[in-house]
Amino acid sequence: MPAQAALWSLSAAEVAAAVRHGDVSCREVTASVLERIAQCNPRVNALTEVLADAALASADAADRARAAGAALGPLHGVPVTIKINVDQAGHATSNGVIPLRDHIAREDAPLVAQWRAAGAIIVGRSNTPTYSWRWFTDNGLHGRTLNPWDPAVTPGGSSGGAAAAVATGMGALAHGNDIGGSIRYPAYACGVAGLRPTVGRVPAYNPSATAERSITPQLMSVQGPLARSVGDLRLGFHAMAGHDARDPSWVPVPLELPLPAGPLRVALFRHCPGIAVDPAVSAALDQAAGWLQAAGYVVEEAALPGFLEAAELWRTLTTDDARRSVVAGVREHGDEAIRRSLHNMMEGMAETDRDGFLDGLARRQTLARQWAVFFERYPLVLMPVSWQRPVRQDMDTGSVEDMRALVAAQSPLLATAGLGVPGLSVPTGLAGGVPMGVQLVAWRFREDLLLRAGEVIERAAGFLPFSAR
Repeated sequence: MPAQAALWSLSAAEVAAAVRHGDVSCREVTASVLERIAQCNPRVNALTEVLADAALASADAADRARAAGAALGPLHGVPVTIKINVDQAGHATSNGVIPLRDHIAREDAPLVAQWRAAGAIIVGRSNTPTYSWRWFTDNGLHGRTLNPWDPAVTPGGSSGGAAAAVATGMGALAHGNDIGGSIRYPAYACGVAGLRPTVGRVPAYNPSATAERSITPQLMSVQGPLARSVGDLRLGFHAMAGHDARDPSWVPVPLELPLPAGPLRVALFRHCPGIAVDPAVSAALDQAAGWLQAAGYVVEEAALPGFLEAAELWRTLTTDDARRSVVAGVREHGDEAIRRSLHNMMEGMAETDRDGFLDGLARRQTLARQWAVFFERYPLVLMPVSWQRPVRQDMDTGSVEDMRALVAAQSPLLATAGLGVPGLSVPTGLAGGVPMGVQLVAWRFREDLLLRAGEVIERAAGFLPFSAR
C-alpha cells in the first residue's frame, strides 16, 4: 500500500491486497470512501443513493470473515458502485424514470451477485439518463450528473454517473452497461478506463423486469466495469464474468486465451471518408500507435470493412426496436430532454417493415463475417472512441443537424456495439482541459488482448485521473 495514501484513492488491486495482508480493515476503507462521497457527490451528482449504513455493515461482515480465516474473494473490501438500471435487492431499478422510482428489486442481478460474492462493498447507486438512452446523464428523477473536469461538457452517457464517481474517487470500481457506447464514452469523457465486454461474456438479467429484453439489446447490450486503471478493469471484469444460469446467452469461454503467433498486428483506423476528425483525436491515435509500436506491436493503417454501414445498421435496428419498446414510455413518462433527443434521433428515419428488419439482421451477419476475417489479420484495432472530443452538454437536444453530427462522431461506438465486439476506452491525456483517449477493439472474447495493449498505452501516457490532481 502506498505510504500516506488516502484510503479512498487506492486502486481496487491495492485495497484487496491491503485487506488480505491485514494492513487495513474493510471498514476503514469504506469509511474513507464514504467521506470522499460526502465531499464530491454534492458537486457532481454521480450517485443517486449513498448506501452508507449498508456499506459499513457489509464492511464489518467482511472484516469478520477475514478474522475467521475465510477464503477471500478477489474484490474483498473493494468499494464499488452499481448503475440504477440494474437490479440490486432492496433498491429501485428506476433507470432515471419517474414512475419507476418505487420499482424495488427483490433480488440481485447476476453481476451484482458476482461482485458481492467476490467481496465487493457496494457504496452507492450511479445515475443514468432517462431510460439510459442518451450520451448525456440527466433525468427528471435524479437530475444532472456533471463532468468533474468541466461541467459544461458531458460526463458521457448512459453510464455518466459511474464514470464521474470512479473518476473522483467515489469507489475503486464502477458498474456500467453499453449498447451504443454507454461505458466507453463516459470513460472517455471523464478520463477513466472502461471495458465493453463481448456479448455473452458477462451474464445479464434483471429479475424485476416485467418483459423479456427485445432483440437488439439481446444482440448488442453488455455489462462491464469502469475504473481508474486498466489493471482494475481486469480485476472487476473477471469478477463479474462468472456463470449465471439466468442468462442463457452466457458463453463459457476462458478469460485468457493463447496469444496469436508472432508480433501482434494492430490496424490503425484514424480517418473515415465523410466524417470530420478533431485534430486532438488524430494526435491521440498517432501517439498511441507509437507507444504500441515501441512495445513490439506491428501497427499498420487500415480501415474496418463496411464500417459506416455497420454504424448505420446499428441506428436502423435499435431505432426500429425502440419504436416497439422505449418510444411509448418516453412520450408518456420522459422529461423534455429525452423527448427532444429521441425526436432528433428518429427525424427523417423511415420505419422499417418486418421484412426490412429481418433483412437488416441478416446483413449484420454478413458484416460480422467480414470483420471476423479482418481480425484474423489484425487481432487488434486502434481507433477513436469518438471522432470528436467530448461534446458540450445537451448537444443532442439542439437541432436535428446537431444530432446527425453527433451520431456521425459516435460511429466508432455504434459499429462495434452493433456487431457485438468488445472495446476498451483508455485515457491518453488532456485536450483543452478535457480528457482525451483512444479505443482498442478486438474480435469476440479477446478482452485479454485489449487489456494487455491498454496497459501499454496507460503506462506510456502516464495520465493522472481527476482524483489524483
